[in-house]
Amino acid sequence: MDSKASTAGPWQTRKSPTQSKPKGKDFLNHLDAYLAKRDGVDKLLKISRYATKIILASSVLPETVPLTRRLKSFESSVGLSRKAFRLGKFVQDVNALRNSHLDSKQDIFLSIIAYGGEGLYYFVEQFIWLAKSGLTDAKHSRNLQKISAWAEFIGYIGSISLKFRDLKGISKDEARLDSTIEIAISRGVGYKEEEERKRKLREKKVMKQLSVVQDLADGLMALADIQNGKGRFSDPLLVSCAGLLSALISTHKNWVSS
Repeated sequence: MDSKASTAGPWQTRKSPTQSKPKGKDFLNHLDAYLAKRDGVDKLLKISRYATKIILASSVLPETVPLTRRLKSFESSVGLSRKAFRLGKFVQDVNALRNSHLDSKQDIFLSIIAYGGEGLYYFVEQFIWLAKSGLTDAKHSRNLQKISAWAEFIGYIGSISLKFRDLKGISKDEARLDSTIEIAISRGVGYKEEEERKRKLREKKVMKQLSVVQDLADGLMALADIQNGKGRFSDPLLVSCAGLLSALISTHKNWVSS
């Protein structure tokens, strides 16, 4: 988009304001860009999997109905397919940790917990996928799943802590902008730029809050895995609803960013 602007002729400056407005993104092009991402396809699979798990956990269908067996087979197949999308995904956490702006010991500690935990989770998930797909011996699969669940859970603790810190920073920025706008109003000067910055901050804040909710939902599922479905928060319907909520939030975030 910028390259086109730099090579445009001088006659383009005479276009009317209505002609120069950027067009909204075409839906099919947007969908194509979304599906081109690994996370885009993965989250659609996640939605279908946890919607199926909700149907199974709610006992809407009797166990004897053939559709119930098909849904169980579908859910299991989608779960295995999603693991394939995690191949090499731990690299993004390594890069995220390398590129983090660590200004304090607390930042270093929380970043190592967040990115290190998630990175270890994705790394171990590769071996679980190999075992479940039948390529490697499945005798260590149970221990690997336990390591994976703990790493994921610890990673979410760090991630939520970092996001609460970010939200605190956004609130401070909003307060400063409010103060600047009040001064501008009292002086009778324009504050359009500050209003735009405030609007963007609000959007950022909402997305960050959604990310916290998503992490809490995913953390609940990781806790259920640690407890092998025997704990207070391991009810199948509750865990399935948490999974669907997480998938919908993630899908929204990926759609907006694509």
